Amino acid sequence: MIEVAKRLEVPFRVFDAATLEAETPRLANPSDVVFAEVGCHGVSEAAALAIAGPVGKLVVEKQKTANATCAIARSEQPIIDFAGRSRGKLSIIGIGPGQHSWRTPEASQLVAEASELVGYGLYIDILGPLAAGKPRADFPLGGEEDRCRYALEQAGKGLNVALICSGDAGIYAMGALVFELLDRGPDAMGVSDAARQVEVVSTPGVSALQGAAARAGAPLGHDFCAISLSDLLTPREDIIKRLHAAAEGDFVIAFYNPVSKRRRTLLAEARDILLQHRPAHTPVMLASSLGRPEEQVRYRQLSELSVDEVDMLTVVLVGSSNSKLAQLGEGPRMYTPRGYARKIDGDLS
Repeated sequence: MIEVAKRLEVPFRVFDAATLEAETPRLANPSDVVFAEVGCHGVSEAAALAIAGPVGKLVVEKQKTANATCAIARSEQPIIDFAGRSRGKLSIIGIGPGQHSWRTPEASQLVAEASELVGYGLYIDILGPLAAGKPRADFPLGGEEDRCRYALEQAGKGLNVALICSGDAGIYAMGALVFELLDRGPDAMGVSDAARQVEVVSTPGVSALQGAAARAGAPLGHDFCAISLSDLLTPREDIIKRLHAAAEGDFVIAFYNPVSKRRRTLLAEARDILLQHRPAHTPVMLASSLGRPEEQVRYRQLSELSVDEVDMLTVVLVGSSNSKLAQLGEGPRMYTPRGYARKIDGDLS
C-alpha cells in the first residue's frame, strides 16, 4: 500500500476501526465476519467513503483478491483536507557538534517539517529559533531508551517526529538503538506494531571526530578508527581487545566517551597500550565543546596525555606513528600523511 501511494503520488491515509464502523449504514457489503475480526463491518468500502466525506458515493464496490480488498468512492467536492491520519514518520537527525553552520540543510528541513521534537534537552535548545513553538519532549542524559521508545510510539500515532542527536545520529548515538527497538516485536521488549510500520529517515550530521579533525588540520588523512571508552554498555575486556588491535594496526584513533565522573582509568590504560606500539612524541589532540563559544583545542605528546585534562565533552584524537604537527603561523596543525611524500621526493616511479 505504501508503494502504491508513492507510485500514484497520493497521500496514504489510515483509519481506526471506530471511524470505519461509523460508515456501516452506507456500505454495500457489510460483513459480520469482518466485524468479528477487526471491529468494523467493512474496511475497503468504509475507508473509501470515509475519505470521500459525507456526500461521497461508492462507484466501485468491494473487490477481493487473495491478499487485499479494494473499493472506490467519488466525492462531489475536491478533497483538500484528507480524513484519517497519515503514516507516521520518524526522522533521526544529527545536528552536528553545535554551531548551526555545521548543520546540514537536510537536517534543518526535517526539523522544520516535524510536528514534535524529541531528545536530550540541551540538543533541542541548540536548535534555537528552528525549535521555537514546536512541541518537544525533553529527556535527561541516560534516558536514551526512553526517548527512542517515545519517539517511535509517537510516530506510530501518525505524527512526524524528529529525534534530535548531536554529531551524527548513526555514530555512537540514537540511530542504532532506534533500529534495535524496531527489530524487536512487542513480546520481545520492542515497540508496538504501529511503531514498526512508521517511515524512518536517517540524515547524516558532522560527527565529533570530523569536527575535531577539521579544527586540527587533517589527522584523519590515512586509516583511522573510533573507539568508545565507555564500559557502561560494552564489556571492558572488549574495549581492551580493540585497543590492542588498533594500536598494533597503527590506526589514528578517535576516542569517544573518554572519561566520566566515575570512570577515570580506561583512558590511561589506552595511553599505555598505545605507547607499546608508537613513539612517545606521537601527537594527541584534545578538542572540547566543538562548535560552541567555549571551544578549546590543545595538543599533547602521547606520553604526556593526562586524564585530568579530559572531560565528557572532549574528543581525543591520537595520531598514528606517522602523524605530525606542522608548525604554522597560527600555531600547530595536525596531519597524517597518506604517502604523497614518496611521489614528491621521487621515490615512486
